[in-house]
Amino acid sequence: MENYTRTDLACERMDSAALEAGELEKICRRENTDGFEVMRLSVKEQAHGTLLGKPLGTYVTVECGAIVDLCGEAWERLVRLLAREIRAMCPGEPNGDFSVLVAGLGNEEITADAIGPRAARRLTATRHLRQLDRELYDTVGRCEISVLFTGVLGQTGMETVELVRGAAENVRPDLVLAIDALATRSSERLAATVQLCDSGIEPGSGIGNERKGINAETVGVPVIALGVPTVIDSSTLVFEALSRSGVEEIGAELKAVLENGRNFFVTPKECDRITDRVASLLAESVDLAFCLGEL
Repeated sequence: MENYTRTDLACERMDSAALEAGELEKICRRENTDGFEVMRLSVKEQAHGTLLGKPLGTYVTVECGAIVDLCGEAWERLVRLLAREIRAMCPGEPNGDFSVLVAGLGNEEITADAIGPRAARRLTATRHLRQLDRELYDTVGRCEISVLFTGVLGQTGMETVELVRGAAENVRPDLVLAIDALATRSSERLAATVQLCDSGIEPGSGIGNERKGINAETVGVPVIALGVPTVIDSSTLVFEALSRSGVEEIGAELKAVLENGRNFFVTPKECDRITDRVASLLAESVDLAFCLGEL
């Protein structure tokens, strides 16, 4: 049966890629950390990148269950786990002289796409303190953090990468961290999975609205991408149901419906609550990652 899936998640690309068991063992490692399932994909060979449809780099997927239901000690464990993973991807040990530009990607007026800007708004910006009062800045105990809200092309008339590159050229950070909402091919992963990678991000790729990538080559500094899936393509949703029911062939009429539905995306009914909780989770994780000291 033809594949109608769209996804931003490297783990889902791996599921559908024609990788033999021996090849999977080379690039994939699974572990349980702090009570959460973590999968690490290390894509170092171009042949593997081609099969996965992903740039070379490291992809970390944390399966955490419904984020809206996490609270208390489980929430704290997840925040600390994500903070450690962010820090591990940094080019060098974060310290008082380490500079991070956090870019909140997406359209804040569309709830399912608002994770990036809403998370960015919750962060503690410190770059101005370092410039105006170094003594005060040193008492804060954080890296230098600046925050950018990019909007989308239809709002600004500018490609997201142009805004990020322009800001990076002026701020001169050691790292750009891009936060964005993602697309998944599995309803079970909606707002239940966090993905980090050090290869950057192509905004809108999961919904077929590809923009120029934000990565080390296009912005001039290393880029970490951090995101949570909040939408699923309607055709993907139907395809998933058909696959689970054992349907192997589809007729021309259903095929036409699947292909015509490619621009229709679904998000859970509690998307307002999901967006708020996910934004809080990512903001707390980023803030903690760039607090000085051990995690």
